Amino acid sequence: MKRSAPFGWAVVCAPALLLVIIPLLALTGRSSASRILYALGREETQSAIALSIRTTVLSALIVAFIGLPLAFFLARCRHWLAKIADAISDTPIVLPPAAAGIALLAAFGREGLVGSKLDEWGIQIVFTSTAVVVAQCFVALPYFVRSATEGFRNLDSDTFAAAAIDGATGVRSFWHIAAPQARAAILAGLLLAWARALGEFGATLMFAGNFVGRTQTMPLAVYSGFEGDLDIAISLSVILMAIALLVILAARWVGRTRTA
Repeated sequence: MKRSAPFGWAVVCAPALLLVIIPLLALTGRSSASRILYALGREETQSAIALSIRTTVLSALIVAFIGLPLAFFLARCRHWLAKIADAISDTPIVLPPAAAGIALLAAFGREGLVGSKLDEWGIQIVFTSTAVVVAQCFVALPYFVRSATEGFRNLDSDTFAAAAIDGATGVRSFWHIAAPQARAAILAGLLLAWARALGEFGATLMFAGNFVGRTQTMPLAVYSGFEGDLDIAISLSVILMAIALLVILAARWVGRTRTA
């Protein structure tokens, strides 16, 4: 690349970068350390943080448990069913949050496809912390599956062929060869899924509600603060932004260790 090229690219790339940088700078400029400490000292904030940590950690573990087999299938299978499964798993990314919430209500609400049966057994999901976890898993799954799938696709096929010759079954090849070699991509996907779960708002609001101490996560606390105290909403938004930045940096670092 010529020496003049970076300047030219800087001009071309500036609008896209400024579109992201300006709002983030404006958000940071509206907050202060004292306001953030005040927001963190509120009982409602502490409750929202505690609930967010519990639910997002559980959601990330669930997503990893159910997403690993799917990612391996998508990476290794060339059947048309894999293409359909790939499209289905990506659907939550493009589904509007409100539509996602309605879909979850239609499935797990008291009169929903599955929820009506659960209600007969005395099990209710909607407007509980369980609903928070379900909503987070729904929106976070594609991020984990995409990263893990890419990691599995980058594995050497000759390794699996050699393992098959030695008598390794598909399950053994997965746990002893594929998963260890793709661990960096799996970890990066886990971080991205956790971050997406942490930022989930729309589906959670519609499916779980916004009840302090029960379903109010940090994004919902930002929403409540916006309605009552804008300074609280800004301070919590800065905290979420900082967490998101740290997660992105961690995921990038994990990706570099994979390619090193």
